[in-house]
Amino acid sequence: MKAVRIVLVAVAFLLATNLVFAQERVNNREAQIVFVVNMDCHACEQKVKKNIPYERGVRNLTTDLEKQLVSITYRTNRTDKERLKKSIEKLGFTCKEAPKEE
Repeated sequence: MKAVRIVLVAVAFLLATNLVFAQERVNNREAQIVFVVNMDCHACEQKVKKNIPYERGVRNLTTDLEKQLVSITYRTNRTDKERLKKSIEKLGFTCKEAPKEE
C-alpha cells in the first residue's frame, strides 16, 4: 500500500511539473505587435476586426479607431509580423509598426 502511494505521488508530481513547463512553452510562442493603420471610420475598423482574426496564428485583436491602432497577439510558430502587415495591407489600408512606448 505504501508503494502505491509513493507511485501516485511521483506521478502527480510529474504531471504538475509537465503542466508548468507546457504553459511556459505556450507563453514563449506568443508575441504582440501594434500597427498604425489608416482606419478613418467605423466601417474600416469593422473590416479589420472581421478579417484579421481569421489569419493563421492570430490569438487576439484589439483596435483603437481614434488613435488608428491595431494590436494583435499572435503565435510566433504560426505567423510573423510581416505576414500580419501584408494581411492588413491586402484589405486596402496602409500599415506600419507603431513606435515602442517607453
